[in-house]
Amino acid sequence: MARSNRDKRHRREEPEPLDIERLKTGFRRTESKRGYAYVVQPISESNAQKVYTCPGCNLSIEPGVAHLVAWRSDGIMGEQAGVSERRHWHKHCWRIF
Repeated sequence: MARSNRDKRHRREEPEPLDIERLKTGFRRTESKRGYAYVVQPISESNAQKVYTCPGCNLSIEPGVAHLVAWRSDGIMGEQAGVSERRHWHKHCWRIF
């Protein structure tokens, strides 16, 4: 029988299972709008569980409606301050902002 020269101490770890829901909604990303950098996080239909008011059109984003959450990442007070001031946007409203 052939001998394996692989070191038994360095076994491969099992890969983390794929989160299909996250793949369908998209990944957090950084976008530039009107000279500012924003972090944009997509929210899927299943994760949209509350009513929000879109700052782009001032209409409601109802539960079960996919949308985006955006906040400034380059503010004077840092990204943590931006996270506390995040806003929920309709996808279309964010595109035309």
